[in-house]
Amino acid sequence: MTEIRLYNTKTRRKEVFEPIDAENVRMYVCGPTVYDRAHIGNARPVVVFDTLFRLLRHVYGHYAVRYVRNFTDVDDKINAKAAETGRDIRDITNETIEWYHHDMDALGALRPTFEPRATEYIGQMIAMIQVLIEKGHAYAAEGHVLFDVNSYDKYGTLSGRKLEDMRAGERVEVADYKRDPMDFVLWKPSAGDQPGWDSPWGYGRPGWHIECSAMSLELLGDSFDIHGGGIDLQFPHHENEIAQSCCANPHGDFANIWMHNEMVQVEGKKMSKSLGNFFTVKDLLDKGIPGEVIRFVLLSTHYRSPMDWTEKKVKEAEATLRKWRHQTNGVDEGEIYQPFVDALGDDLNTHKAISELHHLSTAGDVTTLLASAKLLGFLTPELGGWENKGPLDGPELSKLDDVQRTLAKIRARAIENKDFAEFDSYKAKVANAGISVKISRDGVVLEPNDNFDSGKLWALE
Repeated sequence: MTEIRLYNTKTRRKEVFEPIDAENVRMYVCGPTVYDRAHIGNARPVVVFDTLFRLLRHVYGHYAVRYVRNFTDVDDKINAKAAETGRDIRDITNETIEWYHHDMDALGALRPTFEPRATEYIGQMIAMIQVLIEKGHAYAAEGHVLFDVNSYDKYGTLSGRKLEDMRAGERVEVADYKRDPMDFVLWKPSAGDQPGWDSPWGYGRPGWHIECSAMSLELLGDSFDIHGGGIDLQFPHHENEIAQSCCANPHGDFANIWMHNEMVQVEGKKMSKSLGNFFTVKDLLDKGIPGEVIRFVLLSTHYRSPMDWTEKKVKEAEATLRKWRHQTNGVDEGEIYQPFVDALGDDLNTHKAISELHHLSTAGDVTTLLASAKLLGFLTPELGGWENKGPLDGPELSKLDDVQRTLAKIRARAIENKDFAEFDSYKAKVANAGISVKISRDGVVLEPNDNFDSGKLWALE
């Protein structure tokens, strides 16, 4: 069996992955707050942990892996959008989830085993909050319930922070009902048209952090294998998850391994609307960039390094994938290349894994290339078709020159033999590929038209 080694943010070292139960490997990844389109930074953890999901299923079995990614569908940002637009909150969240599925499907991301919505687990959240109060880790105050960070002596272990430093350096909400400025909200009151539920502390709604603790407990148990998300969630979200989960269920370990992907930059700069370099996945798809190409760019950099999105990388990814698709067109899958799997097993080293795919392409081992690339989510039928559209790349221009020379030779024989049957037949095949054939005094001229089909071009002998 392939050995998998993963970098554990909590211990700050690579560890050999040993699942709690090899027949029930469990992973939780924090999902989106559903009020708007997913941007390219949101897409990175989706693609990263989709790759890990694929690797775990390859090693432990298709049905041996349980992957949970949540939807936060109760949040002040959603409330604000509802107030701004006058739309029903449920309509907004349903629409946004549909958008999210469409965009992530376009990137070749498999659907997780479970995609729980926070609003479907309010009862479990209330129950966990009650346990925390009973155990002395939380307290009610003015319609709120807050977690007492001083009650958990390991608080700050994940992020490597100390409470006294956080109090001095962090900008946190200071309310007179808090015992400590770092105490965080588990439950808060709702008023007016804000969504809410009845609870022992009055009509209200959950804080953000309690959602993932309650949903992971319900779906994965009090101890599971991997918890993932973006590095921006390490503190305070994941730190708070650990505190409330371990205090509510002291006999469990919560998550054994914590994994965090780094952020996305654009042309070397932080992505922001003010710089004009902020874009959603839909923006890229609407520009004609195939989802498979977006996936390739996101995986070309190791997940623990900042990923720089550049036009150069997009063009290189498109040319590479176009070449691989033409190489593997019509071939059967072979065996997956073990050095490729070993690269993925080394803390998801997708950069090295892609290098192994380049090696297979150069060696002409197309059956192995196809099988291996599919494990990484490339060259699947669902993401195909784009390679036969768009501007010609270098290899296609070379192929077009070959076809032009072939057609010119056939025409010369036809003129000499006064028999144009072979010429007309080949000319029809060229035209069927969406290439206009023009005959002039200078010879044969070929020009791709709006119906150009790259696949048919490469099929020409």
